[in-house]
Amino acid sequence: MAGSSRSDQRIGLLNGVAAYGMWGLVPLFWPLLKPAGAGEILAHRMTWSLVFVAVALLFVRRWAWAGELLRQPRRLALVTVAAAVITVNWGVYIWAVNSGHVVEASLGYFINPLVTIAMGVLLLKERLRPAQWVAVATGFAAVLVLTIGYGRPPWISLCLAFSFATYGLVKKKVNLGGVESLAAETAIQFLPALGYLLWLGSRGESTFTTEGFGHSALLAATGVVTAVPLVCFGASAIRVPLSTLGLLQYLAPVFQFLLGILYFGEAMPPERWAGFALVWLALSLLTWDALRTARRTARALREQLNRAGAGVPPVKGDVAAREQGIVASGSPAPTATGGTPEQRDVGAAKP
Repeated sequence: MAGSSRSDQRIGLLNGVAAYGMWGLVPLFWPLLKPAGAGEILAHRMTWSLVFVAVALLFVRRWAWAGELLRQPRRLALVTVAAAVITVNWGVYIWAVNSGHVVEASLGYFINPLVTIAMGVLLLKERLRPAQWVAVATGFAAVLVLTIGYGRPPWISLCLAFSFATYGLVKKKVNLGGVESLAAETAIQFLPALGYLLWLGSRGESTFTTEGFGHSALLAATGVVTAVPLVCFGASAIRVPLSTLGLLQYLAPVFQFLLGILYFGEAMPPERWAGFALVWLALSLLTWDALRTARRTARALREQLNRAGAGVPPVKGDVAAREQGIVASGSPAPTATGGTPEQRDVGAAKP
């Protein structure tokens, strides 16, 4: 049993590394689709993603959720909001990579945990621990430093961070699995995306049929590039603790950052290094605080179980500790978004 558990965790860890590794290396893929513009690439991504996940769901015969979703207008409306927000996220990311802003795009996913926490305070009235307040303040200072460094606000980073944080918030309320959620969202995106592609074709501006079979195959592969990391992420999420996933999530922006500097040769003047250093400091504070709180919670749970085994009723502090789940991003788990970390929808749709 213990060996099986260790094997499961090893498989989960490998899947997590694969998922975040693919998300981190995806900037290498989007330039291959030129001369297609960001709008055409985005439309193909929406269209082919639906085709891929629909075939996958047909194969595993997992369609019961669709009927339930159609009978719940509020959840369907939330899925529509999620589809709109992730469309913005995908579109900005593709444009940023193909326009030479890979480093700034990576910053968006570095600061995403900080934005998520800020939204939790502002929208969900969550209470932060002191270390979390310091991390958020440090992140804000980083944005100011980078604004000076770029000579403008890092709007690409902010757009990616806020759109993805909003997407995560909406998805938690929808409570659909990762693949099912992607299917629902791309189903909503499908008709506008297909209409846009047909319009491009009617104007003679589509590259799908004019740049050869290889180009067409690469555009169709956007569905695979979108869905495969998500499948790996789902396989990881059910096998490893959320604290581990929270640490793995930094692989993607680290890879993107390194690609931006070492492969794409983007400039990094001293003021940008200073801004990124502040962001990394904030994330280090969040991770340290999250792991410390997780250890305290686990210790309190063990003490409570020991008391229960001895017939001693739990004390108030134990109950509070039990209710204080934590993930590595530093976000308190039982919030108005509902449930413990294990009960939350941990599906994602990264760039």
